[in-house]
Amino acid sequence: MAQVEATTERVIAADAEAVFDALADYSGTRAKLLPEHFSEYEVREGGDGEGTLVHWKLQATSKRVRDCLLEVSEPTDGELVEKDRNSSMVTTWRVTPAGEGTSRVVISTVWNGAGGIGGFFEKTFAPKGLGRIYDALLDKLATEVEK
Repeated sequence: MAQVEATTERVIAADAEAVFDALADYSGTRAKLLPEHFSEYEVREGGDGEGTLVHWKLQATSKRVRDCLLEVSEPTDGELVEKDRNSSMVTTWRVTPAGEGTSRVVISTVWNGAGGIGGFFEKTFAPKGLGRIYDALLDKLATEVEK
């Protein structure tokens, strides 16, 4: 099993604290940011950053649906880590200042991929597909916080 990684980043014209707060608001703002690839969104515990337990289904392709139950932690300032209880998937969100009134958001997801030829295709194509999904989410995030 090879580790698969997908990383996407964007500079957003909003203060880093406002961007982080929007991302950490699982009981409010986060649900509005999710593109059509996400379904069955439900906050099961908490709802604001550290200590949140959130569920969703992620439809990466027409055939591939991942049932995610994510524990949220905040290991450092400006960082959210979502660890999936149902798989090896871990997504890290980093929000840092990028100049006056702007911030950089970096999303990085890693998981243990399949072995063999299936693993080759997963490692080749999954990061691009997940990148497109994250781009759509970041578009909605920018629209939300740049108001």
